[in-house]
Amino acid sequence: MLNVKNKWVFITGASRGLGRLAAAEMAKLGCNIIVHSRTMQSSQKVCDELAQFGIQTKTVACELSDIDTVKAMLKEIDSFGVDVDIVLNNAGLQIGYRTEYFSTPVDDFIISFNINTIAPAVICYHFMPKMIEKGFGRIVNTTSGIALEPEQAGYSASKAALDKITIDLGHRVNGTDVCINLVDPGWCRTDLGGEKAPNSPESALPGIIVGVLTQDKLSGRLFRAQEFSGMDLQTAVNAAEQIPAPY
Repeated sequence: MLNVKNKWVFITGASRGLGRLAAAEMAKLGCNIIVHSRTMQSSQKVCDELAQFGIQTKTVACELSDIDTVKAMLKEIDSFGVDVDIVLNNAGLQIGYRTEYFSTPVDDFIISFNINTIAPAVICYHFMPKMIEKGFGRIVNTTSGIALEPEQAGYSASKAALDKITIDLGHRVNGTDVCINLVDPGWCRTDLGGEKAPNSPESALPGIIVGVLTQDKLSGRLFRAQEFSGMDLQTAVNAAEQIPAPY
């Protein structure tokens, strides 16, 4: 299992739900965390919680639907003067459930793609060249297992597009120590998943972070977090390394 102590991790959507859980887990491993949320107040609250682990933290705030604001946030992160070694593109938006799906508003697609596809792609494009230059990096993009539901077309299409971007980028770095992979947390009782979801947020651990800790230099893989639920971290990483790359 990869030793990530003292590495800097940038986590989007880290103020609640799975992002908040991932931030705590990475902090327990000794990582320094850059916390993103929509507001500085929410980001700072998480940093205050992470102080118990004796790590360094920094805060940023950004509305991911505004791509110009995303680019400004990335410049702010650059100004911190630290190397971002790991990116967890956790943030996402489920825009709506359209029973009358033939009347799905165009804005469902525009907003969903901005937040769930374009923003994480811009983040990948920003940090991956730096990772390639220094010879190390980990990016884990959060996808969804939703399928065959035109009621959620905007959301599922935007996640499918993110899958494609991730797999294609992964082909260019596969076999190197810069790895980009996907994680599907499963349907969890978060603000996004809703109270009727069958899985607790905690059930997505350790699966949502195994893509950071593998050492076999494979990219483009999909880690289904619920398959690792209940495992200790080392066992989960060993199991993750049995999943082949799609190339």
